[in-house]
Amino acid sequence: MGHDPATLAAMLSGAGFIAAEEETAELLECAAGDDELLDALIARRLTGEPLAWITGRISFCSLEIRVDPGVYVPRWHSEALARRAAQRLRRNGTAVDLCTGSGAIARILMSRCPAARIVASDIDPRAVACATANGVEAYLGDLLTPLPRTLEGRVDVVVGVVPYVPTPELPLLQRDTFAFESPVAYDGGHDGIEILRRVLTDARRFLKRGGALLLELGGAQDRALRPDLARLGYTDVSVLHDEEGDVRGIEATLA
Repeated sequence: MGHDPATLAAMLSGAGFIAAEEETAELLECAAGDDELLDALIARRLTGEPLAWITGRISFCSLEIRVDPGVYVPRWHSEALARRAAQRLRRNGTAVDLCTGSGAIARILMSRCPAARIVASDIDPRAVACATANGVEAYLGDLLTPLPRTLEGRVDVVVGVVPYVPTPELPLLQRDTFAFESPVAYDGGHDGIEILRRVLTDARRFLKRGGALLLELGGAQDRALRPDLARLGYTDVSVLHDEEGDVRGIEATLA
């Protein structure tokens, strides 16, 4: 197999990988001149295995994050949510990152607000181990359940990329997604907002008054959740959009 960058990039591009040149550079850096290792890395990528699992890292908000095999890979469209959460966090405040995965959002909060306390949770032991390796105070369990009770009523920000894909739409995701990643990371129930609704309810116990709730979602889910937000005492509801104008998240304040 040819190992010059142009040949490798052409191979990846021909296999359908959009950012072929960038991926080539990462694979070459990871192989560090070992042609046999590079061949093995390329073979793994051609199966559709996430690049972050192969290289063991990903850049998220310009911060390098360790990503272990089997752990949910943070997406670029979650960066706006992380940045906004950092803006809402007081310098010496407290934040919770739900479904933390590799701990990417928690790490951004830690880097932007080093005096704050950041805790995280995930239902996957591999994710908790990875987040812990990234320096995050991570707890194993479902959403807010495993968090220390001492945090109740004291949290400034609850943020999370919880599963929000409607179950009937799971087959529409990228073809290779479930060859490697678990549907648990995506499946939000029949309408996609079952878990989001649980977070709206449970977060009230931890948020202080004036605290912020920021959750990733899509489509018209922000509109579907507005009655719940109003009923539960959330105000100043706003929608987060990406650069293309698509709905990417929701922000609300506990009155």
